[in-house]
Amino acid sequence: MTHTSPRCITLILLSSLAVMSIMTSTLSWAAHHEMDAATSAALDAAISGDHRSDENKARDKFRRPKETLAFFGFSSAMTVVEIWPGGGWYTEILAPALKDSGKLYAAQYSVNPSYGYQRRYFGAFLSKLGAKPKIYRDVNITALDFPYELEIAPAGSADMVLTFRNAHNWVNPGYGKQAASLSFKVMFDALKPGGVLGIVDHRWPDAKTEDPDAENGYVSEERIIKLAKAAGFELAARSDMNRNNADDHDHPNGVWTLPPSLAVGDEDAAQYQAIGESDRMTLKFIKPLAKASE
Repeated sequence: MTHTSPRCITLILLSSLAVMSIMTSTLSWAAHHEMDAATSAALDAAISGDHRSDENKARDKFRRPKETLAFFGFSSAMTVVEIWPGGGWYTEILAPALKDSGKLYAAQYSVNPSYGYQRRYFGAFLSKLGAKPKIYRDVNITALDFPYELEIAPAGSADMVLTFRNAHNWVNPGYGKQAASLSFKVMFDALKPGGVLGIVDHRWPDAKTEDPDAENGYVSEERIIKLAKAAGFELAARSDMNRNNADDHDHPNGVWTLPPSLAVGDEDAAQYQAIGESDRMTLKFIKPLAKASE
C-alpha cells in the first residue's frame, strides 16, 4: 500500500484550494455579468449563420467568440466600435448580433493605408459587406489612421470598443511614434463614461524580455495595461480563456508561424497546426464614470 506524506497532502490541498479560488472568482464574475437571453440568442444565430464560411467557423474553437464577448459584457442593444476589423472575422458575428437593437461602427484602416496587408484586408472587408447587404447594410465604416484620422465614432457615444489582435501593431514605430498613445486616447474618447474597452492580443509572457517593437507579433499584458491606464482607463478584469499553453512564443516567423497564417508554408505546417492559434491575453477595461461636480 502506498502512503502519502503529510507534507504532500498539504501541498495537494493548497493546490486544490488555489484552483477552486480561481474557479470561484471566474464563476462569480460570469454570474455578475450574465448575458441576457436576447443577446445570447442573437450571438448563437450569428455564430452559426450561413454567411460565415466553414474556414472562419473552424477558428471558433480557438477564439471562443461567445465566451469572449460575454466576458466583456456585450449586449445586442449596445453601440459598439470594432477597431481595425481587418477582413471582418468578428464583424461577421457583431454585425448580425447588433442589427436589430444596436449599432456597429467598423473603424477600418485608411482608404490609402501604408501596408499591403491592410489594403488586402480592407478590400476583402468591403466585398464581404457588399455581398450580404441584409446583414451588413447598417455597419457604419469609419477610419483609424495615425495621426490624422482619429474619429472612430462620435465622442462619448459608444458602450463598448473592441479590438482583436491589433494592439501589438500600435507599439511598432512603423505605424507612427504616437500610435500607441493615440489609439488608447481615441478609444477612451469614443466611449461613454462607464463604457468598456475589450482587448484580445498575442500575449508575450514576460514584459522584461519582450521585443519593444513587437516585430514578432507578441506584446505583454503589462505593456497594454500601462498604455490603457495612461489614457484614463481602469483595468476591470483579465481572463485566461484565450490562453494557449502549447504556444512557446518562439517561432521562426513570429506569431504568423502559427495558424491561420502558417507563414512557414507547407514546411512543418502540421507541427504548428497542432499548437493551434497563439497564446492570447483577454483584458477588460472601463472608462471611469464622470465624478459628480461638487
